[in-house]
Amino acid sequence: MKKSSTGLQNSKVITGVYVFVLAYTVLQLLWWGVLLHQQSRQISRYEQQELMHRIHQLNQPAEFMMEMQRLQKEEQMRTFKYIGEGVIFLILIIAGAVLVYRSVWKQMRLSRQQQNFMMAVTHELKSPIATAKLNLETLRKHKLDEEKQLKLLNNTIRETNRLDQLCNNILLASQFEHQKYQPFLEHLDFSRLLCAGIEELRDRTASHHIKADIFPHVWLQADKFMMQLMLNNLVENAVKYAPKGTDITIRLRATEEGLKLTVSDEGEGIPAEERYKIFLKFYRIGNENTRKSKGSGLGLYLTKRIVEQHGGTITVKDNVPKGTTFEMTWNDYSVQSV
Repeated sequence: MKKSSTGLQNSKVITGVYVFVLAYTVLQLLWWGVLLHQQSRQISRYEQQELMHRIHQLNQPAEFMMEMQRLQKEEQMRTFKYIGEGVIFLILIIAGAVLVYRSVWKQMRLSRQQQNFMMAVTHELKSPIATAKLNLETLRKHKLDEEKQLKLLNNTIRETNRLDQLCNNILLASQFEHQKYQPFLEHLDFSRLLCAGIEELRDRTASHHIKADIFPHVWLQADKFMMQLMLNNLVENAVKYAPKGTDITIRLRATEEGLKLTVSDEGEGIPAEERYKIFLKFYRIGNENTRKSKGSGLGLYLTKRIVEQHGGTITVKDNVPKGTTFEMTWNDYSVQSV
């Protein structure tokens, strides 16, 4: 909490200094314009006085009027030139200031997200490693009955699966960032893959009830590993933010609009202003120092990239009566009967 407050305070100080420098620069530009305008009027007065003195000696009123008009025109041209130059400088200063501020603000935001990511990943790595180590040490030091041994082994496998999924998320995010990952597309029985994945998730998720309604024999051109990761990330996200004992419902339907996969939970829901942010890399709702839910901020980012790479779209909707629904839609699919 202290680091977050310090970072926020530093951001306010930097923004305050930046605004002060920008305001000072604009005021100096305006003052420069005022001085030039005063100088132009002073020059014009000197020229008019000289003209009046010279014409008075020659007594030529017609020439006097022509010269006065010329001097007035020159003064107007100088004024127009100063205003034009000032406006151009002002536009360039403001445009440059906006670009610099946006760049700095984006970098600061990315830095905070990366800091949150490192804090989250550190916890996510240490937790399963510590649990697995404790279980193995217990098995080594104590003679337990077969049922307790099996329970500890299953718990260790669950924790190593968590660790494996986290590593996969980090590696895949890096590959997506550098555009190095090429999916291995195959004609995939998507319905069967979802059913197998749901059974595996049920085995390792005792805190929630996972319900499934999967339309059978749906086939996609897809990467098997990435589809499994997409499902795992969506369910893990629901587990993190929905209360224990609630339902997580997974549905697959072939509709006129396309193939729709939905994952719904009964949590608090996602505010409308946060929905476009949750798919950003490292982004997580709330503060990393006070957040109770686990995670790295990569799951939904990867899910969106995977869905889009397979030619689909993903949207966030309210679940009725409570919670959140993630809906994925694909148009290129087929239904085959056995």
